[in-house]
Amino acid sequence: MRRGGGRTTVSDAMASGKQAGQGWRTIRRVVPYLWPEGQTEVKVRVGVAMAMLLIAKVVAVATPLFYAAAVDALTGEESDSAAWMLAIGAVGLTVAYGGARFFAVGFQQLRDAVFAKVAQRALRALALETFEHIHALSLRYHITRKTGTLSRVMERGVKGVEFLLRFLLFNIGPLFLELFMVATIFFVLFDVWYLAAVVATIGVYVLFTFKITEWRVKIRKQMNDLDQEAHQKAIDSLLNFETVKYFNADRREAERYDASMAGYEDAAIRTSQSLAFLNAGQSFIITAGLVAVMALAAVGVQQGRLSTGDFVMVNAYMVQITMPLNFLGSVYREIRQALVDMGEMFDLLEQPAEVVDKPDAPALEVNGGHVRFEAVEFGYDPARPILLGIDVDVPAGQTVALVGPSGSGKSTIGRLLFRFYDVSGGRVMIDGQDLRDVTQDSVHAAIGVVPQDTVLFNDTIRYNIAYGRAGASFPEIEAAAKAAKIHDFINSLPDGYDTTVGERGLKLSGGEKQRVGIARTLLKNPPILLLDEATSALDTETERDIQVSLKAMGEGRTVITIAHRLSTIVDADRIVVLENGVVSEEGTHDALLEKGGKYAAMWTRQAAEEDEAGVAA
Repeated sequence: MRRGGGRTTVSDAMASGKQAGQGWRTIRRVVPYLWPEGQTEVKVRVGVAMAMLLIAKVVAVATPLFYAAAVDALTGEESDSAAWMLAIGAVGLTVAYGGARFFAVGFQQLRDAVFAKVAQRALRALALETFEHIHALSLRYHITRKTGTLSRVMERGVKGVEFLLRFLLFNIGPLFLELFMVATIFFVLFDVWYLAAVVATIGVYVLFTFKITEWRVKIRKQMNDLDQEAHQKAIDSLLNFETVKYFNADRREAERYDASMAGYEDAAIRTSQSLAFLNAGQSFIITAGLVAVMALAAVGVQQGRLSTGDFVMVNAYMVQITMPLNFLGSVYREIRQALVDMGEMFDLLEQPAEVVDKPDAPALEVNGGHVRFEAVEFGYDPARPILLGIDVDVPAGQTVALVGPSGSGKSTIGRLLFRFYDVSGGRVMIDGQDLRDVTQDSVHAAIGVVPQDTVLFNDTIRYNIAYGRAGASFPEIEAAAKAAKIHDFINSLPDGYDTTVGERGLKLSGGEKQRVGIARTLLKNPPILLLDEATSALDTETERDIQVSLKAMGEGRTVITIAHRLSTIVDADRIVVLENGVVSEEGTHDALLEKGGKYAAMWTRQAAEEDEAGVAA
């Protein structure tokens, strides 16, 4: 089964009967975090925790023997199973019984304390790896995936690892170890029928639990999918709060959200009902097994083959193993769900990055910032090429503007320069170095971008400007703000540079956000500047003010301007006109007007539109 045209996911595989292999794949991916190479401390902690676990189980299994001996000592009966203990006396046996119970719990707690650092370190390492990998994935992947869904996959996956580490190591494995030891004691101290009754009870219980749980996992997966859908709709609606208000769509959004929640409600009800059936079945099996073993013991006491202490011991052992068996049902369900959640996260980790550095790639060395696009071919979809062998040369220190109709490839050129994508033909070079031959980090460090809509973090103005360069001092932040002509505005605010800008910077106007973005880029101080329609979303007056800042910002730098309003690029050293993925003409503003080609037609049309807008105003 394939989802969205991609490869088979763990969730799909589990639903189609391949869960065992995929589950083991997931467990194998987790093991290196528990036994990391070169980390002796972690390995020692794991070893000590396992030793504590084994000791705790041995003590726990031995505890009912003291209890049985104490009962026989009080009743004056003799028992082959505990004869060697009777010499201690009833009081001594009672104290020994209490001590054994304490040490069984104490070693468990010691085990948890020792292992806590291992588990939390593993979670941290895995969460960091996932976070870094998501950032390493291509822009194409992030455009096609929903951020809300990605965050849920990561959150559930990490929680699933925590659950698996805690319960698989310290509950499931020890449970079966304890069951084996109890079964052995029954066989040695009593007879094969006790062993048969215990094994039959455990076998039927485990089979019933696993079969019903497999059915419930499918329902739970549907519930998760519907939960993700509802969560994504809620995130989209909240991120587009203004748009919802513009179109008076509050009720419409609530109905969309409620429709997803209705599906979730139905799946959740079926999940609860199936859980009730599972619990009832488990209770019946456990009770039947307990009654069968106790009946055997009762007959043994009546016939004189067993003592009252033996009867009490059998009951204690049955209670001791039935309690964790009841726990096994819920733990197994959660482990199965954790494997599903972790599988989705590991699917994400196995998603290959589209743009990767070559092995031992050197850093980009910028000596001036000469940018060249040489016979560049590219298309987001192979069936729909965008660039058809363009040649664009931007000498160091010059400003080159890219203009053209929508879909001509202007913004695509910017994305290729920043290496969000690799070209499918030709090459992009900076100072003679192919971008594919150098590290992405060094390329990103060399290029400053001011986009059409600057997106800010929901933090302070100080934080957003300082984002341009890690470790920047406050005087440097202030200097960048002054150069972007926004320092006075910031100081006029009650909280100054500590003013919170809100989600995506919504507390600031478009012009204010752009100036913060300019200050952020100035602080970065890159040799190459990419202005991607940086003022097209602003009003004319604000645009003029921002253009002054952008012009000052471009001094001494190589500047590539992607422009919609031609009036903003008349001073460019060269203007390149793109049309249908090729360069149709290039030259200075005056030369292109004199030529009377595509650029001249665009200029005339925009001038007429601006005149009409001025008359209407």
